[in-house]
Amino acid sequence: MPGSPTPLALFVSHRAALVNYACRITGNWGQAEDLVQEAWLRFDAASDGRLIEDATGYLYRIVRNLAFDSRRTMARESRMTSSADFDEIARISPDPAADPETVALYRDEYETAMAALAELPERTQIACEMHRFGGAKLREIAAFLGISVPLAHKLVAEGIDHCKQRLGRS
Repeated sequence: MPGSPTPLALFVSHRAALVNYACRITGNWGQAEDLVQEAWLRFDAASDGRLIEDATGYLYRIVRNLAFDSRRTMARESRMTSSADFDEIARISPDPAADPETVALYRDEYETAMAALAELPERTQIACEMHRFGGAKLREIAAFLGISVPLAHKLVAEGIDHCKQRLGRS
């Protein structure tokens, strides 16, 4: 039909509103931008170059679902890796001016943690080290290992739980 909008034209005309919509759900502008881009990829694949019925509503539903999924994932990640865990790591990091007894105490904990990491399967060990020591995000870990983000999350959580158990902190 001449004059009917293309899926790309529809997306471009609603992009700013979609980002605002996603941002209201996630609370993060950068994440909202990423979600809208992901929504475009899904919308484009589903539309296959033709405009589908209620395309605008469908596009908003994709963004909404992605935003809520992202929010749930972030909440789950924050429960699994709280700031208290990072505070604990900072607490057990040896201070260069610490007395010998303190250094020996934390060295034992460090060696126990490293031994616990060594007991893990290779993929779990890599995921845990990338997350905890390298500061890698779950998406980066998933891309590096060629796995899904939920599986990367599971591997990191299993690795952390295993180390906590070995340290007697479960």
